Amino acid sequence: MYTLSSKLKLFSIILMVVGLLGLVYGFIAAPSTIEDVKEYVASHGEHGEHGEGLETPLSGQAEDELEDDAKGYDYVQSEHEVETQRTDEADHGMLLDEEGGHDQEHLEHLLHQLQNKPWAALYVAAFFFFMIALGALAFYAIQYAAQAGWSPVLFRVMEGITAYLLPGSLIVFALLLLSGLHFNHLFVWMDPEVVAHDEIIQNKSGYLNVPFFLIRAAIYIAGWNIFRYFMKKYSLKQDESSDNTYYKKNFKLAAGFLVFFIVTESMMAWDWIMSVDPHWFSTLFGWYVFASLFVSAITTIALVTIYLKSRGYLPYVNDSHIHDLAKFMFGISIFWTYLWFSQFMLIWYSNIPEEVTYFVTRIEDYGLVFFGMVALNFIFPLLLLMNSDFKRVNWFVVMTGIVILCGHYLDIFVMIMPATVGESWFIGIPELSALAFFGGLFIFVVFNALTKAPLLVTKNPFRKESEHYHY
Repeated sequence: MYTLSSKLKLFSIILMVVGLLGLVYGFIAAPSTIEDVKEYVASHGEHGEHGEGLETPLSGQAEDELEDDAKGYDYVQSEHEVETQRTDEADHGMLLDEEGGHDQEHLEHLLHQLQNKPWAALYVAAFFFFMIALGALAFYAIQYAAQAGWSPVLFRVMEGITAYLLPGSLIVFALLLLSGLHFNHLFVWMDPEVVAHDEIIQNKSGYLNVPFFLIRAAIYIAGWNIFRYFMKKYSLKQDESSDNTYYKKNFKLAAGFLVFFIVTESMMAWDWIMSVDPHWFSTLFGWYVFASLFVSAITTIALVTIYLKSRGYLPYVNDSHIHDLAKFMFGISIFWTYLWFSQFMLIWYSNIPEEVTYFVTRIEDYGLVFFGMVALNFIFPLLLLMNSDFKRVNWFVVMTGIVILCGHYLDIFVMIMPATVGESWFIGIPELSALAFFGGLFIFVVFNALTKAPLLVTKNPFRKESEHYHY
C-alpha cells in the first residue's frame, strides 16, 4: 500500500494556500471602475495611445487661419461668421461627444478585460488540470477496451489520477455557472446587450443559451463521473473475485464510455472553449482539444509512475513500460501538431474573415506565446523523444514531460485569453496563483486516492503478462 508522505502532503497544502492568497489578491487588485482603468492606462504608459481620441478637434476658423498662414495671406473673418458660429459650435460639440463616446466605450471594454483577467486565469488552470483527469480516464478505458496486456500494472496510477475528475469537473461547472449568472464576462454570448446587437450570435442562440449550456455541461460531467465510479468499483471488486466477471463488466463499460466520451468531449470543447469566440468555428476543434488533453494525461501518468517507482513502489514497472508511455507522449505530440497545422493552414489559406480573425488576434497580440507553445508541444518532444533509447531514461522522460505539460497549459491559455482578456494579457500573479492552487489540489487528491487501494491489480487476467512485459 502506498502511504502519502508528510512532505508531499505539506507541499500540496502550501501550494493551495499560496495559490488561494494570490487569487484573492488578483480579484481585489482588478479594477472596479472607469477611474481605476484610467489609472491603469496611465501607469502602463498607454495614455498616449488611448488618449488620442481626447484631443480637441480644430474649429473651422482655426483651420482657415492655419490654411491662410500657410499661403502667406492674412486671415479675414467671414461676413457670415456670426450666422454660422452657432452651427460650428454645435458641430464642434457633436465631434467632442463622438470622440468622448468612443473613448468611454474603449475604457469600458478595457475594464471588462481587466476584470476578466483573474477569472480567465482561474478558468484556464481549472480546465487544464480537469482535462488531465478526463484524458487519463479515456486512456484507462482504451486499455480495457483494447484488452492491452502491457498496462495493467499502471491501472492504479490511472485510477488515482482520475480521482481528480469529480472535484475538477465540479469546479469547472461552478465557473460556468458563475458566468451564466453574469459574475464575469468570459462568454460574451451570455451578455444580452451583446446578443441584441449581434446577428451572428442571435442565429446561434438556439444552441448558445445559458440554460441549455448548463444542462449540457451537467450531462457531460455526470456521465464521465458515473462511468469512472463504476469502472473503479469493478476494478477493486475484480481483486476479490474468483473469476473474470468484473473484468468483463469493465470491458463493456469501457467500450460504452468511449462512445459517450468521443461525442461529449467534442461538444465540451465547443461549449467550454470554442464558444468564448462565438463568431469563430472549426470542425477540427474537438479533435484538437482531445489531442491536448490526451497527451497531457499520458504525460502525467508517466510522471506519477516514475515518482512512485523512485520511492520504492511499483516494483513490476520496468523500463519497457516507461518506454511505451514515452512512445505515446511522442506519438500524440505529433498527432497534436498535425491537427494544429491542419486547422491553422486551412483557415489561413481560405482567408475567410470570420475564421482567420482567430489566428490574426493570436499572432498579433500573443505571438510569443502562440509560436512558443507550438515549439514546446512539437519541436521539443520530437527532438527529445525520437531516439528509442532516450524513452527508457527516466530523468529524460521527466524533463520532456514537464516541457509538454507547460506547452499544453500555454495551449489552453492561448485558446481562452485572447477572447476574454484581449491585448491586456500578461502572465502575472493571478495566472501563477491559479496554477499553484490547482496544482496543489491535484497533487493532494491524486496521491491521497493512491493510498486507498494496493498499487497493483491482483486478479486482472493480464497481470502476469504485464509484470513480465519487455519490449
